[in-house]
Amino acid sequence: MADKKQNKGGCFIATGRRKKSIARVRMAAGKGSFTVNGRSVEEYLQRDTLILIAKQALAITNTADKFDISVNVVGGGISGQAGAICHGIARALVKSNETFKKELKDAGLLTRDPRMKERKKYGLKKARKASQFSKR
Repeated sequence: MADKKQNKGGCFIATGRRKKSIARVRMAAGKGSFTVNGRSVEEYLQRDTLILIAKQALAITNTADKFDISVNVVGGGISGQAGAICHGIARALVKSNETFKKELKDAGLLTRDPRMKERKKYGLKKARKASQFSKR
């Protein structure tokens, strides 16, 4: 796994992934500001469920107001991006304090979700959808 030390600027850096999304998380001690691609998390993700998913690791460890978080996320849709943000924050929290590892691992936030989109097969319309069967 990556180096457990702080960056030169005193922040913790981690990477989170989900589907085709990759989130680079920078976490520093602060008052609890949370920005994603230069915008606030509420403005970027828009849906309450996605905001809850992104902040899930902070809620479990009760550290929402102790760190300033800046995220750069690319690829995929907003649902995959929210999962990638959550994964990256969980990894950064473990770098900041090793005692968070057990509770984050029990919640399943440190494991990368391996589910990906299934590829399209030839002769079919999508991965599994075929054209309607006609007997005659």
